[in-house]
Amino acid sequence: MAQRIGARQLVTLLDGWRAPDTQHSPAYRRLADRIKLLVLDGRLSVGAPLPAERELAARLETSRTTVTGAYNHLRDLGYVQRRQGSGSFTRLPHGGDAELPDRPSQIDFTSAATPASPGLHAATQQALDMFPEYLAGTGYDLRGIPELREAVAARYTDRGLPTAAGNIVVTVGAQHASGLLMRMFGGPGRHILVESPGFPQSFDAARMSGARLVTTPVSADGWDAEDLLRTIRTAKPALAYVMPDFHNPTGACMPADLRTAFTRAAADAGTIVIADETTAELAIDERQQFLPLAAYGPAILLGSVGKTMWGGLRVGWIRADSARVSQILQARPAADLGTPILEQLICTVLLRDYRPVLDDMRLRLRASRDLVVAELGRRFPSWTVPRVRGGHTVWARLDRPVSSQLAIRALENGLRIPPGPRFGLDGAFERFVRVPITFDTDTTLRALDLLETSWHQVLGSSAAPCRKVPDDESLVI
Repeated sequence: MAQRIGARQLVTLLDGWRAPDTQHSPAYRRLADRIKLLVLDGRLSVGAPLPAERELAARLETSRTTVTGAYNHLRDLGYVQRRQGSGSFTRLPHGGDAELPDRPSQIDFTSAATPASPGLHAATQQALDMFPEYLAGTGYDLRGIPELREAVAARYTDRGLPTAAGNIVVTVGAQHASGLLMRMFGGPGRHILVESPGFPQSFDAARMSGARLVTTPVSADGWDAEDLLRTIRTAKPALAYVMPDFHNPTGACMPADLRTAFTRAAADAGTIVIADETTAELAIDERQQFLPLAAYGPAILLGSVGKTMWGGLRVGWIRADSARVSQILQARPAADLGTPILEQLICTVLLRDYRPVLDDMRLRLRASRDLVVAELGRRFPSWTVPRVRGGHTVWARLDRPVSSQLAIRALENGLRIPPGPRFGLDGAFERFVRVPITFDTDTTLRALDLLETSWHQVLGSSAAPCRKVPDDESLVI
């Protein structure tokens, strides 16, 4: 069942909805646009009951007529369903197809993912040759095949963290791993520390565990060390979920001295540290600067191949000490019974000769990073574009708090881009937008054309031309 959202929480997410747009739309249309955006980017679950019109109007300090008009408009668009005697509920139009009617095919900048590694096809052929020897077994394996666990362990050892195959549990991607750990060690009455901004799915996984979230700030300049350590010591969260290497979305890397202080403070507070390393090997300009977080103190590490090999390979892993591994293996059967064998074999082949995979990814990211940073600086001179040393996104700062308005206009023009608040809690980061550096040159330039047009619309200008995206070139990753 979708989570109910209260009027107070919805008002927080709707912060800034009154701002006028270039079409001089009536208030009910502006309110409807913001609620629609919340549904499309996942901050409002599909099927969630909306607050009663009278209650929301009171919280927004607007007329009930405005709220009623917004709900009616959303119902006409297919984003709200009214149930007699039960109220209004969110939905997606056309049976879940969120494409806008009568609009150009969309470019999807919500996902910062790259095409498959060039060696993936050959690795798949090799894996198929290895596959028959596994068919005599049941195919259920909670730990992961020994060959892959040994390859992952060897990779950690090469990165400066001695690791044995027994320290590795193979999962169905890193998101599966984080959800499993949060259910195990979070739960009602407990706190989970998350970074803000941060990875939206980590917020969702933490909430689904029933835990309460506490946050610590991160910017392109890094972590607020004083706040992070103070929050650990005072809140004593059960879990702390961090992304210390090329943080998503800011691109920051946690310095070595803070890694030591953080893991030490967490150990003193009884906090289990989970370090998401899915972006750890995405250095663009230089080799990796820091050891894995567990080299500085106690931490469970999460990894995956989604950012380096291909998102379609749903393989990840957990690195933990033997006691934690035993706990994970006891808890896992309630959620799933193992990771597909063939996909594990493909990853094993690629990990055994991983350097070419990383070098190819680095070259692609460098070319795209250079293009995106240069184009953002040229097209949006009032924005602040940070230096990007690694990762897969640019966390650009706008000169005014209009990220949600920009996302709405971009969506209407054919570009799906997540607004800054998607990466925070309670409506924060309206001055930011995340731009991926994972697309080819042509798609990137067409997307930035659409973004530039949308920005000028938000500013009330039509100076920038918009090139229509052909209907047969829809790119959704």
